[in-house]
Amino acid sequence: MEKRIYNFSAGPAILPEEVLLEAQRDFYSYKGSGMSVMEMSHRGKIFDGIIKEAELDLRKLLDIPQNYAVLFLQGGATLQFSMVPLNLMPPANKADYIVTGAWSKKAVKEAKRVGSVNIAGTTESENFTRLPKQEELNLSADASYVHFTSNNTIFGTQYKTEPAVGSIPLVCDASSDILFRKIDVNKYTLIYAGAQKNIGPSGVTVVIINKNILERSSDSLHTYLNYKIHVENDSMYNTPTTFGIYIAGLVFKWLLNMGGLDAMYKLNTEKAGILYDYFDSSDGYYTGTVKIKEDRSLMNVTYRLPSEELEKKFLDEAKQKGFEGLKGHRSVGGIRASIYNAFPKKGVEDLVEFMKDFKAKN
Repeated sequence: MEKRIYNFSAGPAILPEEVLLEAQRDFYSYKGSGMSVMEMSHRGKIFDGIIKEAELDLRKLLDIPQNYAVLFLQGGATLQFSMVPLNLMPPANKADYIVTGAWSKKAVKEAKRVGSVNIAGTTESENFTRLPKQEELNLSADASYVHFTSNNTIFGTQYKTEPAVGSIPLVCDASSDILFRKIDVNKYTLIYAGAQKNIGPSGVTVVIINKNILERSSDSLHTYLNYKIHVENDSMYNTPTTFGIYIAGLVFKWLLNMGGLDAMYKLNTEKAGILYDYFDSSDGYYTGTVKIKEDRSLMNVTYRLPSEELEKKFLDEAKQKGFEGLKGHRSVGGIRASIYNAFPKKGVEDLVEFMKDFKAKN
């Protein structure tokens, strides 16, 4: 088998090797059925078992209460930027958004098409190098919901606890850190996440929604944009992304076999710590872009070198050594190491060794 690289891509991102190998074994004929998962009917008995088991395992991982529905949809987080306000903003037609990066700005853009948006907090004037503090938030008492992005892939910031919003429904775009640790689902009204970071391949979007909020989903909505329709049809209103859901289910089982999300969080903390500890001790040669250490992401580690010329040389030499996907987002530059759940600890250790060697020679 061809040697695999260290894939630091921000997404679509690395998948567990065990998952890829199991999918490879069953690709041609799933469990002796004589056909691939990609070929079978989404209404058939075999796929019905696959999607139900995937949902059950996700519920186990996050302790999702029964009054929450789990949906496997399409359209990525981008479609959710529209579906959330279309379903949840009425009847008040106003919502609070905490803006912490490019993706929350895009969510605001779509919400403004539906109603009034209050920017409850933002650090855009500081180039999103930190998260807004709780005391900086200007929350509305009559907001239909409060929306925030839990992890910011471009700027390398991450919420360690949810913002306190009182009794207002809390909505979270958890696309880039879902399943990195346990969360209390009861604190949220709706969580959505594109799959291509920590869940599986691109094409699947997981939505976890409190059923009590479905009363806001108007029958006048376009059918596919109505959460109530998807809940009533168990994610089967239209043909779902069958192969993507199958892979997601394998990832959920992998996480359970790893010891669940508490074990995953411990590993994620260790991995990120290795990288942060090194560049904090590099005498300023490698400089983290996030101002406040508590705001640093465990998923996307962003940093700079002394010059753009050195960064280019760093990226070129890193690629030759088998480190791919380290280039920062085009809007900010620099270096970004995305070390999602499936990224191996040894890969982080090897990257640090490369960084030490590069610093010594440059």
